[in-house]
Amino acid sequence: MKKVIVIGSPGAGKSTFARKLRDKTNLPLYYLDMLWHKTDKTNISKEEFDMRLYEITQKDFWIIDGNYQRTLEMRLQACDTVFLLDFPLEVCLAGAESRIHKKREDMPWIESEFDEEFKQWILGFPKNQLPKIYALLEKYKDDKEIITFKSREETDAYFEQ
Repeated sequence: MKKVIVIGSPGAGKSTFARKLRDKTNLPLYYLDMLWHKTDKTNISKEEFDMRLYEITQKDFWIIDGNYQRTLEMRLQACDTVFLLDFPLEVCLAGAESRIHKKREDMPWIESEFDEEFKQWILGFPKNQLPKIYALLEKYKDDKEIITFKSREETDAYFEQ
C-alpha cells in the first residue's frame, strides 16, 4: 500500500479515515477539497486542479482523500489501493451536519451552515454517483486492492487489526 485513494459520500468520514490511515502508514495525505477550494470560497481552475493532482499522483507515496468524480479514473489508474466508504445515507447526512462550525484540516474554511445544495448532492449521491464509482471499480478490480466498508464499525475494526 503506497498509493491510496479514499472515496465515498460526503459525510461518510473519508477525511477522518484518511487521517487514521496516514497516522498508521506515515504516507503523505492530500485532500482534494484543499486542492480545489480557495480560502475565499472560490475554486482554482479545472486545468490547475488537474495539473496539481497529476503532480501528486506522480509521487511515490500518497493518500488522496476525496471524490471529484471527474478525476476519479486518473486516480484509479495511479493508485494501488482503494478504500470506498459506502455508508447509509442517514449516516452521511449526520456526518456532514456534525462538522458545521468545526475547524477541519481538510477544508480551507469553517462551514457555518448545512448548505441546502450540498445536502441535495449528498441525498443524490447513492443514485447519481455511487453507480459510476462501482462501475469504475469493476473496471480496475483485477489491478487494485479495493476495500469497501459499509459502516463506521467496519472502518474501526480495520484499524484494530
